Amino acid sequence: MKSFPKLDRYILLKYLKTFLLAMALIIVIVITFDVSEKLDDFLDGHAPFKEIVFQYYLNFIPGFVNLYSPLFIFISVIFFTSKLAGNSEVIAILGSGISYRRMLRPYLYGSLLVAFIVLIFGNFVIPLNNRSLDKFENTYIETHKPNYFSNLHFQAAKGVQVYAESYDGYLLRVNNFHRDQYDEDNKLVDRITCRDITYDTTTGKWTCNEFVHRTIKGNREHLSRSPRSQRTLDVTPEDFVSSTINITTMNSIELYKYIVRERMKGSSAVISAKIEFYQRILNPIAIIVMTFIGVGVSSRKTRGGIGVHLAIGISLAFGFIVFMKVSTVFAVFGTLKPFLAVLLPQAVFGIIAVYVIRSAPK
Repeated sequence: MKSFPKLDRYILLKYLKTFLLAMALIIVIVITFDVSEKLDDFLDGHAPFKEIVFQYYLNFIPGFVNLYSPLFIFISVIFFTSKLAGNSEVIAILGSGISYRRMLRPYLYGSLLVAFIVLIFGNFVIPLNNRSLDKFENTYIETHKPNYFSNLHFQAAKGVQVYAESYDGYLLRVNNFHRDQYDEDNKLVDRITCRDITYDTTTGKWTCNEFVHRTIKGNREHLSRSPRSQRTLDVTPEDFVSSTINITTMNSIELYKYIVRERMKGSSAVISAKIEFYQRILNPIAIIVMTFIGVGVSSRKTRGGIGVHLAIGISLAFGFIVFMKVSTVFAVFGTLKPFLAVLLPQAVFGIIAVYVIRSAPK
């Protein structure tokens, strides 16, 4: 019985060390290629070396690790478990009376630990890193971003529809503004139109030119006009540019509030936001799934050794990534709910993991 904790420590340390080593090597390679690709942008934008290192790459690395951790956990598990099988260590473990299921316990511990870290980082830490990345790119790379939008239509509140010909983000001005309010029977009860409105950041109100307010109660209608007036209008400049907000810079609490707000508006940005939200919650499961597939594939001793195991493993990993991308596309085009689009690949490969583990030689 005393050998069991030693076995746990032995496999768990190999699990974590191999994963960290694999990620470190890949990060060096990725940064090398990224520097060669973005060097001209850094030079053209006069980005200081200190900010390139500490603001850009120091914030780039956690997001990269978080995104590709299931893939590299998978490769790491295959690599070191294949070496265990090749050295007959798996046979020795099972021959000592330890069951195959018991041997899987340290793999479970390791995958749960990494999945928990990925969950915390993906929901709360990576968005902070992405804000710094956005700030760097806006300052030194993408210095000229579009700030003019046309043909806007959204739901500002329940029963309140807003239409605008265009919005100028520099001047905070909306041209040809319409706001319609409907009752529970979907009948128009209030309409506001303005030639243009400009937001006053000091008062938080809109300065309206050629303001026209029409209210309808039953068969009675009241009309009021004003050449110029200040109103709240229940909209903000952010409402006109919400579709351009980078959702990867929001933590999951902010993202959830954004989804609620955009759903109320009837915005098409809801689907992408939901996919992002569910991926942050469910993608850590992929680490556990890919760990057990890796163990099941590589724990048997073969003549080809690690090469055969890596070939099988990379094929499965590639299939998993393609499945995730395809299901996401179906969600974007509305044929699949975002939650199912994120969950389905995890569930299918979870079944594959169960099959691989059960068919592994014991």
